[in-house]
Amino acid sequence: MQVPAEVSATAGEAAVLPCTFTHPHRHYDGPLTAIWRAGEPFAGPQVFRCAAARGSELCQTALSLHGRFRLLGNPRRNDLSLRIERLALADDGRYFCRVEFAGDVHDRYESRQGVRLRVTAAPRIVNISVLPGPGHAFHALCTAEGEPPPALAWSGPALGNGSAATRSPGHDHGHQVTAELPALAHDGRYTCTASNSLGRAEASVYLFRFHGASGASATALLLGALGLKALLLLGVLGVRAAAHHRLGGCDPGPGWVLRASGVSSRLTTWRDPAGTSFMHLCISFSSLVKPRRYRPA
Repeated sequence: MQVPAEVSATAGEAAVLPCTFTHPHRHYDGPLTAIWRAGEPFAGPQVFRCAAARGSELCQTALSLHGRFRLLGNPRRNDLSLRIERLALADDGRYFCRVEFAGDVHDRYESRQGVRLRVTAAPRIVNISVLPGPGHAFHALCTAEGEPPPALAWSGPALGNGSAATRSPGHDHGHQVTAELPALAHDGRYTCTASNSLGRAEASVYLFRFHGASGASATALLLGALGLKALLLLGVLGVRAAAHHRLGGCDPGPGWVLRASGVSSRLTTWRDPAGTSFMHLCISFSSLVKPRRYRPA
């Protein structure tokens, strides 16, 4: 079995895993089966399998994991090359090709070293969260994925730009990394930036604290904010075209969110047990991928 040591491709695109083989038969037109495994040879899970009937050059697909695996080669011509569509980071790993000829249990051949598929991806922030702590303190967690693993940094009020974040090793796994901002000490916008050689992604939280003199005034504040949201929802229909040109998904106002093109947002409100303090949190996501350079054919 002849396979390359490694194949590299980008997440979202396609990859071809070459595999050719030789066998002792001068001419074989009997039934055969072509198989691709992932993880380890002989015992790894199958991701693709096809079978060719006697005298046929058509290898009929019997298994294609998630419908993304397709045979490019012709087993009758000693070629088992495989194409994988819509690559994901989870596809990163080692793959093994195998051919089985009917009749003899020993007439089967499989690559022992396999081909290493390396999947690269621009950063993507998969989660950002703000958690309440003792008193009125809050801390934030940001999780991103990518290959190479992205570097994470927090910036915000009193932090400056590009402030280094505290890595949380217990949360890191696979292609994901997590960084913690131990304290959100001031109101305003806090941004988590993930970057690697292929691009960058950002997610921001807008933190606002409101204080009321009593439970009644706090309730009035909430009702006022809800009323403002209702009016804004009606107004959005009138300014929809303008909204598509906004760069941010969160307006640093009294607790409301306007969605913008390409940016997703959500709003959370916390209230302390005494009902005299409120915190509004708006979260938005955006990403930037470096343009790829194409070589002329």
